[in-house]
Amino acid sequence: MTRLKPKRIVDLSKEIVDNPNDPFFMRVKIKHHGHRKARWLVRALGLPFRLFPKDFAGWADDTITRMGVHSTTHIDAPWHYGPELSDGRRPATVDEMPLDMCFGPGVVFDMRHKADGEEITVADMEQNLRDSGAALGDGVIALIHTGRDRLQGTKDYWKRGTGMSAPATEWLIDKGVLVMGIDQWGWDLPFHHQIRVSKEKNDENLFWQGHLVGRRKPYWQMEQLRGLDQLPSHGFDVAIFPLRLKGASAAPARVAAFLYE
Repeated sequence: MTRLKPKRIVDLSKEIVDNPNDPFFMRVKIKHHGHRKARWLVRALGLPFRLFPKDFAGWADDTITRMGVHSTTHIDAPWHYGPELSDGRRPATVDEMPLDMCFGPGVVFDMRHKADGEEITVADMEQNLRDSGAALGDGVIALIHTGRDRLQGTKDYWKRGTGMSAPATEWLIDKGVLVMGIDQWGWDLPFHHQIRVSKEKNDENLFWQGHLVGRRKPYWQMEQLRGLDQLPSHGFDVAIFPLRLKGASAAPARVAAFLYE
């Protein structure tokens, strides 16, 4: 049996770290426990110190004391977009994501030219697809490259970026793409831009518009990716490994791209 061996594997995930520059509602807290603490646990369980292995320093341990499921590289489930779909069905939670959706051919859309506060349109997507020569279809995983991953770790990360419009999101879904992701903080325009545009146009349909497509047409969406600049436009595979959190709206995910000879 011949098996393709990746020439290179690219990690598309952020580190999970306590970053003081993150907004208060996205902060991660991790407590690191030193090796020697475990020695006292083993002693309390009944093993005398004199019977400890000579080189036993104890084991290191760590506790995540605070981390929202959307605080790092993650994938959103349809449940995130609302308590019910437009036809009344219950949306899937993240533990219900079919495993066969977690691996597939990737296509990168280069949207680095889009300015902060300027949303991505269907015309942008169509033009980039023509330019790259890539093809969409069932099982393809679409990755939106904005270049805003360069801001990860800074106070501006969640405030800067373009964003997928509802029509552009729906265009991907209609092409057979049900798993997609972006390298900026969120799928839509940053919150303050969404609020500004909603007020300027006096339109109740503009806030969170890309996400809310998922109430009519359920899809799965990754945010806070990184490293999309290391990928070609197509000809690689993407693997997504979300935590199996029962009943959750999203899950932190390790996302990787596999490039072949």
